[in-house]
Amino acid sequence: MPRVKGKAHSPRNKTLIRGLGRLSRSASYSRSGAWAVKNRNKSPAKSQQKQVITKKFGKKNETRVIRASGPSAYPTEDEAQPLPWVGGARKSAPLRSSITPGTILILLAGRHRGKRVVFLKQLTSGLLLVTGPFKINGVPLKRVNQTFVIATSKKLDVSGVKVDDKFNDSYFKKTTERKKKTEAEFFAKEAQQHKPAANKVEDQKAIDKALLEVIKKERLLGQYLASRFNLSSKDRPHEMKF
Repeated sequence: MPRVKGKAHSPRNKTLIRGLGRLSRSASYSRSGAWAVKNRNKSPAKSQQKQVITKKFGKKNETRVIRASGPSAYPTEDEAQPLPWVGGARKSAPLRSSITPGTILILLAGRHRGKRVVFLKQLTSGLLLVTGPFKINGVPLKRVNQTFVIATSKKLDVSGVKVDDKFNDSYFKKTTERKKKTEAEFFAKEAQQHKPAANKVEDQKAIDKALLEVIKKERLLGQYLASRFNLSSKDRPHEMKF
């Protein structure tokens, strides 16, 4: 019988064309498993600074300084570095000219999206202070970004609504800390409902009372604020006048 030759060795990284393999250098290293052996007896990390070695050569004992060679491979792309801020202190976004105190806005994002609210003032952070009022459409005093609102041409007279300096960004920060629930509390059927602070409830009632006096003077204005804005398939928002 003729002698059966063994199967020829086939490399992991097959050559597509001369000088170009199917796998990259990093992919070939990952498949070889050499990284597992290397990490098994991992030595402490060496200093990244290049070591300087001094050696003597020849009969005259001439000293030469030998520097350690650099890495054999360098990254192909530079690492992105954040640019330093040179513009000074950050300022709040300027208010759009179409948004003035008393303007009715349409919310485009959040749990109250599609509802109409009344703009009261702009806060230091640039966010807008708005309210439904709560008694009409359930939107409480809250902050919204002017990017996510549509300003309508309808405007109310809110000169009689007192918006004190206490309505700032810190007014809306959460004071209660989250506590880790036990297993019994997690699987409890009756979930504890969130209750707003008593002072915030009184502030909401005072703002609503002043706004409702203005809204009652105009016919169908309350129904307009209570209705939700929506679009059908045949509507063209770019041709609408809000």
